[in-house]
Formats: sequence, structure tokens, C-alpha cells
Amino acid sequence: MSVLNSKVPKGPIKDKWTTYKDKINLVNPANKRHIDIIVVGTGLAGGSAAATLAELGYNVKAFCYQDSPRRAHSIAAQGGINAAKNYQGDGDSTYRLFYDTVKGGDYRSREANVYRLAEVSTNIIDQCVAQGVPFARDYGGLLDNRSFGGVLVSRTFYAKGQTGQQLLLGAYSAMNRQIARGKIQMYNRHEMLDVVKVDGKARGIIARDLITGKIERHSAHAVVIASGGYGNVYFLSTNAMGSNATAAWKIHKKGAFFANPCYTQIHPTCIPRSGDYQSKLTLMSESLRNDGRIWVPKNMDDVMAIREGRKKPTDLSEDERDYYLERRYPAFGNLVPRDVASRAAKERCDAGYGVNATGEAVYLDFAAAIERYGKEQAKIHHIENPSKAKITELGEAIVEAKYGNLFQMYEKIVDQNPYKTPMMIYPAVHYTMGGVWVDYNLMTTIPGCYCIGEANFSDHGANRLGASALMQGLADGYFVLPYTIGDYLSDDIRTGPIPTDSKEFDDVEKEVKDRIDFFMNNKGTKSVDYFHKKLGGIMWDKVGMSRNATGLKEAMVEIKAIREEFWKEVKVPGGANEMNPELEKAGRVADFLELGELFAKDALTREESCGGHFREESAEEDGPQKGEAKRNDKDFAFVSAWEYKGEPADAVLHKEELEFKDIELKQRSYK
Repeated sequence: MSVLNSKVPKGPIKDKWTTYKDKINLVNPANKRHIDIIVVGTGLAGGSAAATLAELGYNVKAFCYQDSPRRAHSIAAQGGINAAKNYQGDGDSTYRLFYDTVKGGDYRSREANVYRLAEVSTNIIDQCVAQGVPFARDYGGLLDNRSFGGVLVSRTFYAKGQTGQQLLLGAYSAMNRQIARGKIQMYNRHEMLDVVKVDGKARGIIARDLITGKIERHSAHAVVIASGGYGNVYFLSTNAMGSNATAAWKIHKKGAFFANPCYTQIHPTCIPRSGDYQSKLTLMSESLRNDGRIWVPKNMDDVMAIREGRKKPTDLSEDERDYYLERRYPAFGNLVPRDVASRAAKERCDAGYGVNATGEAVYLDFAAAIERYGKEQAKIHHIENPSKAKITELGEAIVEAKYGNLFQMYEKIVDQNPYKTPMMIYPAVHYTMGGVWVDYNLMTTIPGCYCIGEANFSDHGANRLGASALMQGLADGYFVLPYTIGDYLSDDIRTGPIPTDSKEFDDVEKEVKDRIDFFMNNKGTKSVDYFHKKLGGIMWDKVGMSRNATGLKEAMVEIKAIREEFWKEVKVPGGANEMNPELEKAGRVADFLELGELFAKDALTREESCGGHFREESAEEDGPQKGEAKRNDKDFAFVSAWEYKGEPADAVLHKEELEFKDIELKQRSYK
């Protein structure tokens, strides 16, 4: 085991980034024309990075497995993006955004990275407005804000419930400008299957053309991984079904340490699963918790009556409802952080108060907000003594303006009108705070290999606050990586193009082809999904919202057994030299079957509860915090960075000790 060097600059935290940029090595514009960079993934992080690097003059090759960068999973983000502009005049500041993010991550993130994120957040909004992103505006024309969980201010900029889509179109338009100029070579429908190192440095990738099956070699002076998170290790998640961990896992197996895999976010506001044959789950934006009140019935008789169809939720009076978040966390109410809200929902449902047929749902109710907005609108429009129907009509119009597409999506899926009856929600896997370990420059432990956005571990600690994923992705791509990568590339101005006809490329291409040949020739009897579902079931049951040592040890043994069965029994139909989604899935699930075991090992090693990682053995036993996560700062205030050694169980732990010089380490309380 070693202690990792994060390369955080010296000096006061508010000056670190500015001073660092002032002294960093640069590449002059004429030399940038001779340097190539590969970007894998074209979501918010990869798209913004590719566009900015090309704008600076580098030659960029961008890869995505979708038919267009517009299909990246970033498009699914709904609620908003954080920035400390303080348009509301409610006390926000760079420091408060920094503090909320570190506290929200349960004091398990790197202070310097989070402060830099807060610092550049305001630039992101200006950049996106300049690109034409249609953020919501208030009556006076200023950009509007709403609040998200874990904060006491309104700092979230949004475009209805489709913020991710609008931000991605902004990055995509910036990419298209560079594609037209020839500075970005765009490889759609291409999947990176491995990284190539030459003299220890990342110098290229092996990719597969997903239409023809052709294996291709691509070289560069640096490789940037921006391929998103690994939530689909659970099979069912809110991620797009194609989202995978292959790019990140391949660089891990070539020497990049993988950090904090057990830090996974279970989002509290998702549509409950409807059965065993579902392919994915659907997110309802956290922004809904601004106006929706979460509750379950107080009495078990009412729970059973609702499940059996003898009562409707609207039949219950206020005193028959348990607004449990408002009861348990009066200071933050329904806007507690995601991990807190998810565990509270699980606790109520485990106690038997779940309101749907499976017992895994709570209500998200907008009746009070509709009435409040309706009365307000009646006053604005000088309507004297408005009827209840008029108040409802006016209130629903305001709610529709704020959340209309989300309500429409819910009604299409559940076939219930959420304006008239409360939504049903339940926690689901959503985001991964863990990922590839990177230093302050966003470089992995492989020289020349960078990792940005959700694919790295760096900014969110053990729990991500809502609306911070879009902030991190665009901060890394637009404002951080373009500076830090130049410091590394300044040594490559005389290197010249990297040849692809070397032994290093030969060897890695052979590894890739051998694996594909195995899948095509294996005479198994079971589908890829059969194994993926089995893995997902174990992950959810034993490595899900709450974990214990016994379950984690069992999970490691069971996942290894599934992996061994997979390599004997998997059957991949079709051919290798054609479009073959089953072949794509086989490679991705093979990686998940290794990652899942490391995930459980990491959770077993971390004998504390923090953020999204809840160990049942480590909960507060009494006092006002009874039942809440109990951190162990004495023994676990570090980043777990795992080195690949062949088998997940044999991975070697390296630690990055976390220092808190600007924020006091204390019990996280939202009460």
C-alpha cells in the first residue's frame, strides 16, 4: 500500500486554482496543431472537453457508442445545474457552495477540488447562456433558480425538467463547430475496448466500429476518459441501458487506480419498479421535492385499504398522513440530501407502510403546492373569492409551467394523473460517486490518461448533492482539463505523431480480438442478460441501500461464482463482423462482473457509514441522530484507491488521506 499524491497546490484554498493556473506550463498555439488528444465519451464532460480542446487548437478524436453525441446519457438529466451566482440574494456564495458540497458528500471529498468546482461554477452559466441554453427566467428577465436537497439557498439553474438535454445541445453545438473546421474527428458508433500504453504513457486506444465490427487503432499524445458512471452494475438503474463501465475498467486493468467504488447514490425520487421483467427505472427529478410533500399513511389499516383499492390517497385527511421527512428533519424537510431521503423511504417501507402492491412506494403530493400557487395567482389577477376549482386551475398551470414534462412522463408510464392524485416514488440506483482515481490535474495513475465527469471520483465524496453532476461535468470539460492537460502536453511538442504500427498496439489489439473470438465461439446456453440480472439482484440485496459484513462477504463469493459460470455458459449469437448488440453487452457485463466484486470488497473494507455507503453496524445508537449514518473520521478519512492485481479479491488498497483545513469535520445533521 502507498499513500497517493493528489498534487494539490500549496497556499490558501481560495487562491490555489488561480495561483496554479498562473504558473502552469502552456503549449503555444502553433504547437497545439501538432498534438492529438482522444476523448472517449461525448456527454457533458466529454463533449465540453472535446469542443474546448479543439477550440484551443489541439487535434481531437472523439468517440461515442451512440449514433450521435446528442444521445449521451447526460440528455436524461432533469432538474438543474448548480452555480453560486446568488441571483436570489439569499446568502449564497462560492464558500457556501463549497461547504454544502463537502458536507453533502459527508466529508469524504477532496477539499481543493470541490472549492475549484464552486469557483468555476459561475463561469459555466455564462458560457451556457452565451451558447443559447434556454434557462428559465423570472418575470424581470433574470435567470431563475430553485432549491435542491441539502442546501438552504436557491442556486439551481434549470430549463423546465430537461436541463441536461439543453446543456448537452449547447456542448454539441460547440463540438459541431469544431467538427466542421476539421479540428474534431467524430467517431459515432465506436466503442473503446482498451487503452494502449507506450513507454508507460497512454498513447492510444483500440476501438470497435459497432456497425461493421471492424477493430481500429487510434493514437494520440493523451487519452481522456469521459464515459460516465457504473450504475448499471445493478442491472436496474435510472441510467440508459447502454451506460457501462468498460472504458474506465479497461484503464483500471492497465494501471489506473479505481477509487471508492462503494460510493453509489440511490435516488429517492424514482418511479417504483412494476415487476421482474423491467429493463430500467425512470427518474423523477429531485426538483419536484421543492413543491411535492412526501408522505405515507399513519395507520396500517389505511395502508392496506389503499393497496387493496378500497381507499384512494386523496381520501386521507392531513392528520392521517405521516410527512415523515418533515417530522424527522424539520430544518430541511422534504429537501434533505438524497441518501437521507432514500434511507428514510426504505425505513418506512420496510416497516410496512409502502403504498403500492409491492410495498415499495411512498407518495409525492402536490396538492398543497397547487393550492398555494392558485391562491397567489388569484391575488395577482385580482380574482375576488375564487372557487376551489378556479384555485386548482390556476395552481395547476403554475406547476405545469415548472414541471410539465415530468408530470407528462409520469402519466405516460404509470397511467395516473399526478395533478389529481399523488405520485408514487421509491429509491433507485442513479449515480456513482466513486470512479477512476485522479489527481488535482484530473490525471489518473497512468501518465497521459485523464478521467473527467462521473467517470472519476473527485468531487462528490460519499454522496452527490442534486444538480452537481452537470456542474462537475461542464467544469471539468470547459474550465479545468483544458488548463491542466497543457502542463503535461508541453513535453510532447517535439514528439510528432504516435505510430500505430508498434508492438504495443499489436499486443493490445490481439487481446481485444481474442476476447471477441472467445465470445463468438463459446458454446454456452445462457444469455448475457441472464448473468447481468443475477449480478444485479445480488448487488441490490446485499450491496444496496444498506450493507453489512455478512452480506458483503456472501456477495463477493456469489459474484465470483456468477463470473466463473459466465465464462463457461454465456452464449453470444450473431457474428463479430456486423452490428451485434449482444456482443457489445457481453463485453460490458464481463467488466461489471469484476467491478461488482471490487465494489463489495470496498464496502466491506470501509467499516463506517458515510453518505450513500450505509453499514448497518455503524449507525448512531441514541440521541437526536439515532439511526443516522455514523462516520469514523479517525480510521476512514481517506480515499480508497484500488490497484488491479488480476482478481478483484486480490486488489491492493492505496490511500489518499483527506485533509480538512477549511471546513470543520463534524456530524452531518439536517435536523
